[in-house]
Amino acid sequence: MAQKTIIPFGPQHPVLPEPLHLDLVVEDETVIEAIPQIGFIHRGLERLTQVRDYNQFIYVAERICGICAFGHSMGYAETVENLLGVEIPKRAEYLRVILHELSRIHSHVLWMGLAADGFGFESLFMHCWRLRERVLDCFEMMTGGRVIFSSVLVGGMVKDQDADTLSHLVSTLEGIRHDYTEICNSFLKDKSVLNRLVGIGVVSTEDAKKYGMVGPFARGSNVNNDVRRLGNGGYKYLADFQPILDDNCDCYARVKVRALEVLQSIDIIEEMIKGIPEGPVSIPVNGAPAEGSMACSALEQPRGEVYYYAQGNGTKYLERMRIRTPTSINLAGMATALAGCDLADVNMIVLTIDPCISCTER
Repeated sequence: MAQKTIIPFGPQHPVLPEPLHLDLVVEDETVIEAIPQIGFIHRGLERLTQVRDYNQFIYVAERICGICAFGHSMGYAETVENLLGVEIPKRAEYLRVILHELSRIHSHVLWMGLAADGFGFESLFMHCWRLRERVLDCFEMMTGGRVIFSSVLVGGMVKDQDADTLSHLVSTLEGIRHDYTEICNSFLKDKSVLNRLVGIGVVSTEDAKKYGMVGPFARGSNVNNDVRRLGNGGYKYLADFQPILDDNCDCYARVKVRALEVLQSIDIIEEMIKGIPEGPVSIPVNGAPAEGSMACSALEQPRGEVYYYAQGNGTKYLERMRIRTPTSINLAGMATALAGCDLADVNMIVLTIDPCISCTER
């Protein structure tokens, strides 16, 4: 009978961009159980609502995660706007969607580079991050920042984008689309990549639903839970949004979903720019949330659904701010994907789930 051994994986590991720790229970070369441990970088950001007013906290919210910075500021702002009963200008809703989908492209291309590095395809890693630089150039052109943008206000956007800027964004994305198509072919058709991904880390559709998995992790198991289809914020103006799903339920399916979502996000940005209305991009917001008032909102971040909850107390400081991030939900699904795999496949399974520890340990 094989003896069980516990092997620590992380928090410092070459394939981990952030400090995730797993205790892997192993028999020979097979992982029997994976036990995640979190808490290494907990920062207590939600506690800061008691010392930062609801306008100041938006700059704290976008620092929850550098890759998802814009989405967190957007989701927080929408929650406070719901709390105050504020309706922002239509043009601001369009601009938020444009920048949020650009963030999704950034996140997915960055992740694809990390995945390529994980299975030893160094040239593919460099090509992915070369494209990422062009996306960051677009952010810098539109907001002045490349990682933290400070472009969202409670009540709209900090600044408008003129027609020349939006036109340049479209032409840049079309150039990215051309180069990205070649990268997609490597991820989805190269035999060495397929050998590392197909049939590995399987999570059935039933298990994905049972554990409440979200984002590309869930959509790779054919679970249609993309929050964008609900039409919140500016997404209600999309003509026909259909989430990208795959029923193979393995690492390859999760890679495929993310790869195709980049092209879908480019289409969404171009549609929103084509239909963006004229008008202001912000309205003045005064006053404070009523005591006992509560509001929530949901947003589809690159890694999945983020749920925001806020409670007012009659002052400019929120009584409570709670953020439920996708990785904290997906940890149970990650443990399921790792159970029964070969030890050599742990790296790829963890990477295709794309855990964000900064979001998890707020």
